Amino acid sequence: MPEQWSNWSGSATSEPRRIERPASEDDLREVVRRAAREGLDLRVAGTAHPFTPVVATDGVIVSLDGLSGLASVDRATREATLWAGTKLHEATHLLWENGLGLANQGDIDVQSVAGAIGTGTHGTGPRYGNIPSRITAMRLITAGGDVLDTRDAGPEVLRAARVSLGMLGVTSQVTIACLPRYALHERVWRVPVEEALAGLAAKIAANDHFEFFWYPGTDIAECKALNPSPEQPAGEEPPPLDGPGERVGWSHRIYPSVREQRFNEMEYSVPAEAGPECFRAVREVMRTQFPKWVWPVEYRTLAADDAMLSPAFQRETVTISVHQDARRPYEEYFRAVEPIFRAHGGRPHWGKIHWQTRDDLAQLYPEWEEFLRVRRSLDPQGRFLSPYLRGLFA
Repeated sequence: MPEQWSNWSGSATSEPRRIERPASEDDLREVVRRAAREGLDLRVAGTAHPFTPVVATDGVIVSLDGLSGLASVDRATREATLWAGTKLHEATHLLWENGLGLANQGDIDVQSVAGAIGTGTHGTGPRYGNIPSRITAMRLITAGGDVLDTRDAGPEVLRAARVSLGMLGVTSQVTIACLPRYALHERVWRVPVEEALAGLAAKIAANDHFEFFWYPGTDIAECKALNPSPEQPAGEEPPPLDGPGERVGWSHRIYPSVREQRFNEMEYSVPAEAGPECFRAVREVMRTQFPKWVWPVEYRTLAADDAMLSPAFQRETVTISVHQDARRPYEEYFRAVEPIFRAHGGRPHWGKIHWQTRDDLAQLYPEWEEFLRVRRSLDPQGRFLSPYLRGLFA
């Protein structure tokens, strides 16, 4: 009897034939082989944070919770190898214990390592790429159940695998380049949004990590700046900060925020120079067409990278995100702002809601066809495609 599966926000559901929970890499290889023998699609769920139906399938859904933890650390090269099912908050704690930290993080740290990599999860800062940009090697279980180390497959496979939504194989391990563990000084303040926009370029340039949330109901921007601190905090947990103020703490505890209320989200990456104009256009639509909207709009920056399907591929980037309570309808609003993102050359976040077609997306990614070539070479039967992904990548 099929099991029920739902993503985090409830925007995507399915009834897979079964949900597998392998306890080792050998178990995982057998799970993949069995799905292939039965002719079933196979998708990995992670913590199910994507809002699009990238996982939803009537075949096999795999949880990698049993493949968790730190596999190895090379303190000389500052590289760490993690099992793919490790949650980010667990991974960063393990790195901290070993004197290391991630170069950057987003404001959610509950995703699995493989899920964060596969969807291009990122933080903010014009000198910092997304999390996949720091990946130096991956172990993939291919459609035949074999183990492929990207170090043996050439650089093009790694560039394809870094942001691939699990379409090249099931990730079992990742190796990531880290920094020595470090502390951050966090400052949060609120200003009218026009004041934030007037000095936006200067704020971005003056801080390692800068972002703001615009709250349409008040027309206030809540700004956040994070910068390295020379302090060595006494404990792992920093003092709490709820609203405007300042604090210092270890990076892996300062980057994330608590997100208790479930929501749906659309995020687009636009060329950095188009960011302010794009934001103003989104704001105008919200003020004129959706005056009662209360959920915020988030504005962040991102360095260029070379992953074939990265929304920041070969260009300095601004990401703009819009949100809605998971219990309320979102489509009318999201559809109203999506043409603005598209008009500014936006690329949608792979794990967040959009209505781009295969032809639309192919125009946005210079190496689209090269990615398809790599995908087909590793999975010619499309075993790792959900119905949704098959419409875009088959």
